Amino acid sequence: MKAIRAFWEDLTLKPQGFTMIIAGFLPVFAIIAMFPLVAAIIGHFHDDPNAAIKVPAMVTAPGYAIALLAPFAGLLCDRFGRRRILLACTFFYGVAGTAPFFLESLDSIIATRLALGVCEAGILTIVNTLIADYWADSSRRNWLMLQGIVGPALQPGVFVLVASVAAVRWNGGFLVYLIAFPIFLSMYFFLFEPKREQVAAQEGARALEAPGPFPAGAAVLVGAVTLFASILYYVFIVNGSIAWKEVGVTDPLQVSTLTVVPALFIIVGSILFRIVSRFNNAVQIAAFLGMLGIGLAGIGLARSVTAMQLSMAFQQTGAGMAIPALIAWSQSKFGFAHRGRGMGVWTSAFFLGQAISPIIVGNVAGAAGSMQGAFLALGLVAIVAAVLGFGLGTRAPLRAATA
Repeated sequence: MKAIRAFWEDLTLKPQGFTMIIAGFLPVFAIIAMFPLVAAIIGHFHDDPNAAIKVPAMVTAPGYAIALLAPFAGLLCDRFGRRRILLACTFFYGVAGTAPFFLESLDSIIATRLALGVCEAGILTIVNTLIADYWADSSRRNWLMLQGIVGPALQPGVFVLVASVAAVRWNGGFLVYLIAFPIFLSMYFFLFEPKREQVAAQEGARALEAPGPFPAGAAVLVGAVTLFASILYYVFIVNGSIAWKEVGVTDPLQVSTLTVVPALFIIVGSILFRIVSRFNNAVQIAAFLGMLGIGLAGIGLARSVTAMQLSMAFQQTGAGMAIPALIAWSQSKFGFAHRGRGMGVWTSAFFLGQAISPIIVGNVAGAAGSMQGAFLALGLVAIVAAVLGFGLGTRAPLRAATA
């Protein structure tokens, strides 16, 4: 109980923190909320011969906009401030998200989804920037852990809600985007524009110094590592059902049932991140790459349902550690004046990884002769990267600056 009380007391600025945890879920929400609707939308537009291609493209369209525009969102928030741009992006997220409820043209719906991606680029970039601005390292890691727990916990409810509304009307599921408006109100009343002097109180006098040029080298490093990790992160998300099929499980309902318990380990990963975060960033990154690698390689070698479930538990644990570890590391690379652009680079790289991961995995599977062969190969790549990361981490001071 004492540990829980100390943890709760360390969560300063609680209204701001919980507002941003929910706001940070909006970009993920935009994708997962659509999957229960795909069949109904294709059915509604059955007269369009390209509906089977256009509708999945509509679902993923926001991700491409995020990958392209996040750095520009970061530039704007560094130049003009965080709060008002975040408010505008959240408000128009609600407008663009619900617009398809009133539309009957598939092309128009795709256009609103691209507009939604523009808003998401701003939301995700600025939320991660503000988390770094508002809190010193220890509290920051607490909020990142909670962000990693709350998102997965909300997903089942989103699926049920969207499916229930879609059963009444083919495009009724788009009304779930109305959630953006109460989040907008919470932002309006609770979020404040951070000042350099306030940030200096937690980051030291260096935050008050003249900002100097944008650290392009750090941005390239953040982009490269994040892109690499994102490609590995999405291997199972996109191709997991194919790996299950190669093991002999082909029924989608059975696959869903068998993955329920292993999928919960993503929450375990978020908690494990907070434990590992007392060590330096190289060790944190190596830890989640090692977990991902063991899980992916295990899936590649699995010949039974039990082996698949055990391997998936490792993979999901690594996935739960990955995003908070990458964000915490990226936040540490940029000072107050450049943080928006830095987090824009992180956001862009992560969603670019989402886009190209299926292409890379498909090519590796072709060369390996099976999807499980691709999982094994990419798992070994992750394990090698983890070993290198641990090597770098142990050459530097092992503990992070603030535990």
